[in-house]
Amino acid sequence: MSFNGDESLRARLLELSEEHRDLDAAIDALIDARIQDQLKIARLKKRKLALKDQIHQIEIQLTPDIIA
Repeated sequence: MSFNGDESLRARLLELSEEHRDLDAAIDALIDARIQDQLKIARLKKRKLALKDQIHQIEIQLTPDIIA
């Protein structure tokens, strides 16, 4: 992978990580609310899990292959 490709992946990784943290905060706020919207919480958790998968895939791409 080229240097520019790595930089673009790192930028995307930062964006996804920030969105993941934001979703975590939103989920916590909804859980703490007196009237809980379980459907909305479930959707946010599903989106958070999808982001985690995307983050993991980018981390794999950024990790160099090391032959033992």
